[in-house]
Amino acid sequence: MARVLLSAGTVEYTDSGGDGPVVVLLHGVAMDGTLWRSVVPSLTPDHRVVVPTLPLGGHRTPMREDADLSVAGVAGLVAEFLEALDLRDVALAVNDWGGALALVALGRDERIGRLVITSCEAFDNFPPGLPGANLVRSAKVPGGLRLAFAALRWRPLRRLPMTWGWMSKRPVEPEVMDAWFRPAWTTPGVLRDLRRYVLGVPPKAELLRWTDALAGFTGPALVAWAAEDKVMPPAHGRRLAEILPNARHVEIADSYTLLPEDQPEVLAAHIGSFLRDTGPRPG
Repeated sequence: MARVLLSAGTVEYTDSGGDGPVVVLLHGVAMDGTLWRSVVPSLTPDHRVVVPTLPLGGHRTPMREDADLSVAGVAGLVAEFLEALDLRDVALAVNDWGGALALVALGRDERIGRLVITSCEAFDNFPPGLPGANLVRSAKVPGGLRLAFAALRWRPLRRLPMTWGWMSKRPVEPEVMDAWFRPAWTTPGVLRDLRRYVLGVPPKAELLRWTDALAGFTGPALVAWAAEDKVMPPAHGRRLAEILPNARHVEIADSYTLLPEDQPEVLAAHIGSFLRDTGPRPG
């Protein structure tokens, strides 16, 4: 893992290297960059693939105590990350976490040439669905997040709809999920960071403004949504594709939200085709 020091603290990332067009892959809450582990190999032959681990609960190094870890604050860290690594004309791909879409509304998308939006938070679905509501309830109670994550040591609880059961149609490999949760179990400060994020969701009107602002993103966009998603409504994917001026839309069968887990080969094929067809924007 490489490391870069940003204003909020140290962020770890993997970087395939190479001279190809840059693809940056972002994950969601209480996981890390390994969400994309089955997609990355399909993209690396022709692209430089960079995968940061954001401070969303699966990060191993706590952020500064005064760091802005609201949704907008973490989105700003994505822009800062691109700047720190001097990544330009990036194809930015998101899954589960939709906060990065706010970069357009925040005027921080100058380094983003293409968007790949796969089943994620959008409109006012922050934090999303039943799992998101459960996370918010836990964050509002002192010690609630600690108890919620301690319960996830018992693997059968991970398949409940209010935890991870509606996130992936098939169980994530236990060892992978153990690694996602281990920082919350063992590293003081990680749950503090996550709590600040969960309680840092802006009002509904601001969330809707962020989504509407995507109309100003004129670069190519791929919206790939899980057809059976129970947490991120498939209708959101269709609406996003209508808002974006230069978007293509696909729905992927036999999957819930975590498309990189349920359908990595199909998702990789759609992303690869999109990247080949659109190419980097001219400088």
